[in-house]
Amino acid sequence: MTAPTRALDVLNREFLSLREKLIEVAAGLDRIGRAGGVCDDPRVDQIRRSLELLAQPRETADRAEQVQLIFSLPYDPNWR
Repeated sequence: MTAPTRALDVLNREFLSLREKLIEVAAGLDRIGRAGGVCDDPRVDQIRRSLELLAQPRETADRAEQVQLIFSLPYDPNWR
């Protein structure tokens, strides 16, 4: 049986990749801002809501699921 992964070990392994992705998000938002600001596009609201969710301290590890739900369409049983 393997020992549980420590949070510091996970941080050490994931830090550079997370940093890269956050810089990429910031750069994308900068490009939108330089292009004349933000329009009334629901995708901008989805990005904002996702960032707010990620900024909150969470005890559970369901952030990926919650962000996915922000970007998902509501279930429609009649979609076909």
